[in-house]
Amino acid sequence: MPLRDLSVLLADPPDLPVVRGLAGLERAVSAAGAAVLQSPPGSGKTTLVPPALAVALGGRVVVTQPRRIAARAAARRLAELLGQPVGQVSGFAVRGERRSNAGTLVEFVTAGTLLRRVQRDPELPGVRAVVLDEVHERQIDSDLLLAMLVEARSALREDLALVAMSATVEAGRVAALLGPATEVVTVPGALHPVTTVWCPPPRTAPQLTPHGTSPAFLGHVADVVGRALREQDGDVLVFLPGAREVDDVATRVRASSREVDVLPLHGRLPGAEQDRALRQGPGRRVVVSTSVAESSLTVPGVRVVVDAGLAREPRTDHHRGLAGLVTRRVSQAGAEQRAGRAGRQGPGTVYRCWSAGEHAQLARQPQPEILTGDLTGPMLELALWGAPGGSGLALLDPPPAAAAAAAHAVLTDLGALAPDGSVTGRGREIAEVGTDPRLARALLDGADVVGPRTAAEVVALLSDDGGSSDVDLTATLRRLRAAGRAGAWRREADRWERHLSATRSGGPRRRSGERLDLDLAVGYVTALAHPDRIARRRPGSDRYLLAGGAGARLTGGALAGSEWLAVADATRSPGQTDALIRGAAPVDEATAREAGAPLLRTVDDVAWRDGHLISRRVVRLGAIELSAEPLARPPVDLVAAAVQDGLRADGLGLVPWPAAALALRQRLAFLHAALGPPWPDVSDDALLEHVQDWLGPDLAGVRGPRALARVDTTTALRRLLPWPDAARLEELAPERVTVPTGSALRIDYSDPGRPTLAVRIQEVFGWRGAPALAGGRVPLVIELLSPARRPAAVTADLAGFWRTGYPQVRAELRGRYPKHPWPEDPTTAPATTQTKGRARG
Repeated sequence: MPLRDLSVLLADPPDLPVVRGLAGLERAVSAAGAAVLQSPPGSGKTTLVPPALAVALGGRVVVTQPRRIAARAAARRLAELLGQPVGQVSGFAVRGERRSNAGTLVEFVTAGTLLRRVQRDPELPGVRAVVLDEVHERQIDSDLLLAMLVEARSALREDLALVAMSATVEAGRVAALLGPATEVVTVPGALHPVTTVWCPPPRTAPQLTPHGTSPAFLGHVADVVGRALREQDGDVLVFLPGAREVDDVATRVRASSREVDVLPLHGRLPGAEQDRALRQGPGRRVVVSTSVAESSLTVPGVRVVVDAGLAREPRTDHHRGLAGLVTRRVSQAGAEQRAGRAGRQGPGTVYRCWSAGEHAQLARQPQPEILTGDLTGPMLELALWGAPGGSGLALLDPPPAAAAAAAHAVLTDLGALAPDGSVTGRGREIAEVGTDPRLARALLDGADVVGPRTAAEVVALLSDDGGSSDVDLTATLRRLRAAGRAGAWRREADRWERHLSATRSGGPRRRSGERLDLDLAVGYVTALAHPDRIARRRPGSDRYLLAGGAGARLTGGALAGSEWLAVADATRSPGQTDALIRGAAPVDEATAREAGAPLLRTVDDVAWRDGHLISRRVVRLGAIELSAEPLARPPVDLVAAAVQDGLRADGLGLVPWPAAALALRQRLAFLHAALGPPWPDVSDDALLEHVQDWLGPDLAGVRGPRALARVDTTTALRRLLPWPDAARLEELAPERVTVPTGSALRIDYSDPGRPTLAVRIQEVFGWRGAPALAGGRVPLVIELLSPARRPAAVTADLAGFWRTGYPQVRAELRGRYPKHPWPEDPTTAPATTQTKGRARG
């Protein structure tokens, strides 16, 4: 009996630290139906917790792993302890491969695989417990699955036990999500001491360049491996960020250390090669691995770790529409987990390819994928669950608003989501493919044009996160076809082809009179997946403009000079304006138009550029201009917007400001300051904001600066006058005021808070007070001038000035200007513009 086999194992378990915590975990699950187990890597929790739960609960336990390689390895490890082949009591199921049956009691799966099952049937019939392993890694699928299982347990399956296993302090947050009564069971590890050796590279070998991990740095890592082999005993585990770097360093180490067995380890390898790296060999080994060996795998025999200090993490540049895996420095937590691999079987040593000073500057923890990665797939999963955008779902971290909005836009363009966020029939078809929605779209739609097999092969190539060293995707596909042997790419292609065979019928649809060759077929499917990355070369340059608006560059190779490209992968390093194209295929304009049809737009381009108004009708593929022709009669609102941009860029001086217009603007500014609305704001900002309100009728014939120079700004400003208040303009803010001599003198409104009349003292004799403006609210300031029109006094209270200020001014100026009248009582003296002699005559 399967349960009896597991009971026998647990009666005499391997000597692993987690054994001491199994009883406490069983009690916690029995009491609350859920628990969190916190224990460091290497404690045996992945191997022994699932069998213990299966026996305690008397049923099937499904265990999630962050990677396919980890799910297979965990199933094999448990099967070996049971003395059985994989697929009986211990089995696994990952994308494209399943080795389990109805009698399997412990099934290891990836989080994505279980996510698909939960979407199809949230009740998970036949499953007694779910164990979420390595939840501290915070992969998106694991975060979504945790939240969905909590909801399903609450609404549908109260008897479903949930256990989350974590190696870090995330345990407390996870426990709170599982329920208030959830207990955290802590089991300490049994790591031996690990000595750190700092091995920073020389300045000529930087870790990262705009092109990725530098070859010089990889040479340095290989040298450090050689040093470790000379200085230490035991197998060596080397951490590198990706499959390309793994293969590069493995080749270098083989060439310099022929006496050891050098084995690569990454997710793209066939299962047999992965298993070989995970089994202890007869001689000394160097296992060169990606981060798959960081926490979820056990590599036996390791006493030395060489850490390059780099990790591949998902990053999305929403502004430029670029998403993918980016090579970054490892976090301190990640570096500690890697170092711990050297101390599982005895004292060990870690060689870190950076300095102690650099280590202190590393991020303490990696960021959750939901905060940094592309959310297109997760947003579709949430919509399928009935929680668009995560609404109402208890996620550890909510998706960022900008990333969620970008994902919603992509899914809407694909036809997967309706405007209200609900899933369409097309969306369910895309989700059923079980991959990134854009790749699913490329597979489904590409098969109709290039045929199911070619579409499946290209999508398998695009789904390979490890990528290829060759930027030319078509060349890579030809090499993969010629290789002949089975591998991860061929297995994926076969799986996609089977999916198409099960859901589609009929052959490819060719363009009329044209056969789509392999170059265009690869480009077409790639462009279907990423229409926003269709790229056109900028004239006379190796740089490209992507349909999404980003810039990109191509560094030589077979694709150099291609007019059009379908870009699969492009990454932008910090400080770089353009992204670097890492994978692309050539297309022609017709193919670009067909694949990018949703991005085709015919728009009126009316804009102010380089001091001129441009008016064209343009056909665009996203940001890429395909054709243009002059636009004879551009819409006035577009002209207004363009002139507004021109005035903002070049200033209001583009339109003329004669004295009359300037004076009217100053009077209106005064009334707005004194009385407020409805008198208009005529500041620079306000005029720029409402160009069409005052320049509207003058814009129809505008084609450039010369036309703007002919605008009648006085008439334009009068359009802003409020009705019927406009009739009171002269009353509230008169242009001139008549002084006692009969002269009508202009008021200076240049300071809106201080309207001023400049007048010679002799012209206002007999004037007891100047009129107030703005309906009596604002006094008119009198600037009294000498006979030579030099300032003598300033007052807003003329009557008071005659009493107190005039005597002093008279005393100072009568000797200087003896020919002009200076009466002792100016309030009764006649006003004059003449001298005393001329006045008597």
